[in-house]
Amino acid sequence: MSQTPTAVQGTTAPGFEPVREAFEANLAKRRELGAACALVHRGQLVVDLWGGATRRRGPAWERDTLVLVYSVTKGVAAAALAQLHSRGLLDYDAPVARYWPGFAEGGKADITVRTLIAHQAGLSGVDERLGPDLVADHDALAALLARQRPAWTPGARHAYHAISLGFYQSELVRRIDPKQRSLGAFIRDEIATPLGGDLHVGLPEDVAPARIAPIETLNPLRLFLHPRQLSPRFGAALAWPWSLTARSIRNPKLKGPAALDTETWRPLELPASNGYATARVLASMYGALATDGAPLGIGQDTLALLREPPRVPPAGAWDRVFKRKTAFGLGFMKPSTDFRFGSSDAAFGAPGVGGSFAYADPDRGTGYAYVTNRLGFNVFDDARERALRAAWQRCLDALA
Repeated sequence: MSQTPTAVQGTTAPGFEPVREAFEANLAKRRELGAACALVHRGQLVVDLWGGATRRRGPAWERDTLVLVYSVTKGVAAAALAQLHSRGLLDYDAPVARYWPGFAEGGKADITVRTLIAHQAGLSGVDERLGPDLVADHDALAALLARQRPAWTPGARHAYHAISLGFYQSELVRRIDPKQRSLGAFIRDEIATPLGGDLHVGLPEDVAPARIAPIETLNPLRLFLHPRQLSPRFGAALAWPWSLTARSIRNPKLKGPAALDTETWRPLELPASNGYATARVLASMYGALATDGAPLGIGQDTLALLREPPRVPPAGAWDRVFKRKTAFGLGFMKPSTDFRFGSSDAAFGAPGVGGSFAYADPDRGTGYAYVTNRLGFNVFDDARERALRAAWQRCLDALA
């Protein structure tokens, strides 16, 4: 079609019309290209919206359109570990080396699973260069990860493990899972299939390219027009190749975030950063985590742990990668002074670079997800996503 479609498709239950209005405003006023938003409230899909285009002057976003959700994938990986914990196969407080003996190399013998997935292990950067061939070879990648030495005393502080975390999580799953599946295969079988939704870490060949909404490349010049959207400290650290920020985020070395959404990387498993999903399946996953966990087979004891307040490391909440205060727990991001979401500290989820975000609000029994193919410059708390989140929060307040 010759013009970008803006019509919003999908459904909203009575009382949730303000979410549709906010979604429409994103397309009309906030430069949205294409996006989807979903909300599951106490087991019911009350918001399921999509609209815009998969590319400029391109096809409309459809109900089953998939998009790269970047670090939103971290929450899916954390849910997989929660399943293993609920089945008695994983102890969060056990040393990682109990399940993966080689991990003990390089002074890592005492690092617990909890410390690792809370971004406190000092393993946010990988010294050796990661490329597609290495990422595709799980055994070689595991050996590389085992050699890595922590950048600080594990447990003393935290810094976002932007890419590396997913590789460590995948190797844990491979060694714990009785079927020895990779994390991508585990997520397909144990999360996507039970939920009946599209969710992939490592895009299968049978997914038609027409179903994918390609990521629109960021124009760095726009930073000068929107300087407040990217923290100057974070931007400076990202530009300095030897900083902890750059070592965490820029390995594999890509020209930009959109470069991950290419034929080279799409089939590979980067469980911290290259999940493809619909908003619907993400909201369904978090809706289950916000209530009884039944669709995913996660029991109340595990859910109670996910809902605990974050355990701030001794050095405090300052994140050495993000250059701001953050909070994490059991693989999920938790509310912090610099990023509030949900009704209380019981909430948990994962934002993705450029705007996508999904999380559980157990106090409201709600799972929420927003995904987009036009990246913003916010590390998290994008204005488009925030408008949707505020709208449905008002809807829930009105129902209370």
